[in-house]
Amino acid sequence: MGNLTRYTATDLPALIERINKYSIGMDETFDRLFKQHETSSNYPPYNLIQVSNVESLLELALAGFKKEEINVYTQDGKLFVEGQKEDVESSTNYLHRGMAQRSFTRAWTLSDETEVGSVTFEDGLLSVVLKKVVPEHHQRKTYL
Repeated sequence: MGNLTRYTATDLPALIERINKYSIGMDETFDRLFKQHETSSNYPPYNLIQVSNVESLLELALAGFKKEEINVYTQDGKLFVEGQKEDVESSTNYLHRGMAQRSFTRAWTLSDETEVGSVTFEDGLLSVVLKKVVPEHHQRKTYL
C-alpha cells in the first residue's frame, strides 16, 4: 500500500490516461463522469442532503414557479429539472428585482445504482428523493 501516487489537478490527464490503460469497457462511465453537461448555470440554487447511506434528497428553491411550469424527468442516466417561465411583459415598475424568475434547465448525472424515489413541489421548494438500489448479489446475506 506504500506505492500510492498523489495526483493534483495538473496531473489529471495523466491520471485519466493511466485509468483508461488498465480498464476495459469503462469508457462510457468515465465519459459520464468527466463530461461537463450543457447546463453550467448556478440557477436555481439547490441543496443535496444525504439522508442515509442509501437515500439522498435534492432540494431546489423555485420561488415564483407554479407546479405546471416545472418538469422533472430522467433520460440517458441524467436527472433533468426544467422550469418554463412565460415572458409576460408587465407594467410593473420594479425598484429592485432580486428574485430571478427565468426559464432554466439543470441536469445531474446519476449513477447506474441511483433512481428517483419521489418528487414533490410545495411552497416553492422542489424535493427529489434519490434512492440507491443495491443489487441482490451485493446485498448482505447471512448464512449462519
